[in-house]
Amino acid sequence: MLVHHTKQRGASAMAPKVAFVTPGSFPIPSGKSSSVERVIEKFVPLLQPHAEPRIYGRSTRGLARFGIVKGVRCERFNASNKKNYVAAISRRVATFSPSCIQVDNRPLYVLTLRRLFPHKRIWLSLHSSTFIGGKYISQATLRKCFRAADKIIVNSEFLMQVVARKAPETRSKLSVVYPGVEPDRFPSRFSDEGMSLRSMLRERKGLSGKKVVIFIGRLIPLKGVHHLLRVAPRLAKLQPELLIIIVGSPFYGSHRTTAYSRRLQALGRSCPANVRFVPYVPYSEVPNWFIAADIAVVPSGAREAFGLVNVEAMACGLPVVATRSGGMKEIIVDGETGFLIDPNRVQSELFNKLLLLLQNNELRDTMGQASRSRIEQNFTWQHTADRWLSLFKDG
Repeated sequence: MLVHHTKQRGASAMAPKVAFVTPGSFPIPSGKSSSVERVIEKFVPLLQPHAEPRIYGRSTRGLARFGIVKGVRCERFNASNKKNYVAAISRRVATFSPSCIQVDNRPLYVLTLRRLFPHKRIWLSLHSSTFIGGKYISQATLRKCFRAADKIIVNSEFLMQVVARKAPETRSKLSVVYPGVEPDRFPSRFSDEGMSLRSMLRERKGLSGKKVVIFIGRLIPLKGVHHLLRVAPRLAKLQPELLIIIVGSPFYGSHRTTAYSRRLQALGRSCPANVRFVPYVPYSEVPNWFIAADIAVVPSGAREAFGLVNVEAMACGLPVVATRSGGMKEIIVDGETGFLIDPNRVQSELFNKLLLLLQNNELRDTMGQASRSRIEQNFTWQHTADRWLSLFKDG
């Protein structure tokens, strides 16, 4: 059992060095990044003092070339050309001389780093199935990347099975490390702090007297927001105090629209008094929206490898209604912390489960409290760091 060192910063002189190579899509830190960068930003500092981590990522205006993120040195590079980006990182990694290099969510980077560092331990961490799909990489090249990696970390049992089906020879290399949440930043609505904050936020956001069902995420078909909006008119007839809040936009850090997001707006106009759209908000505002709500909905499609919004909502004490898809069935305990619905009958089951929760205050509270307990026991960033360190120790 690893001892928690949540307050201690810095690595000891003998701690092994570990390099974390980010995709280069978003800088660290950033309130507008994807979940990949967020995972790295949150758990990597907690590896100290057992390891000396260093983060390599994208540069951006307003951030220095070198910086410190929660005690961890972060080096930033121009990522407009991925080949040059990886080459620049490689030169800096060579001067750092880590015992392990972890590549996050970009299998192709592994091949370059293996060629340059043939004797280093190189790990690949996958956060989704996107960049192992045929749109981004051929099956033959992907298997070369997998062979070049010493270990492949995935964020759910679901994603582990996806990888194993693509390349059965990788099974011995695969390990699951679940992402997490900061319980302090996502306070339970049942705590004294949470109750006070919730009361203030609901008044400020005009939610007093409302039963708030919330979705937070990108407005893309995979996330299934259309299912929620299609059941909204029927729910509103039975529950006039219902307010469905859709927080998000199609793109990270942008208010740009798409044909799909405009269709969602049109669906929302079928019951305008019961649907509210809130464009993309920075990550710092996400806890306030969850704690002001009553129920969270995550109607994602089958490719959702994990879904950080599930653990964030649960940390705030919300029951979550989600599809029994991807890695979400590993987070939500059906009938205890929320409900898992059949992806082949999303709208009918979503309607029934939401109506049950909207009508039963005691059930919402019981499930919400169970949600918070499950997060504290299984899904904090400290759990993530401890599991990673355990794998590192085992080699």
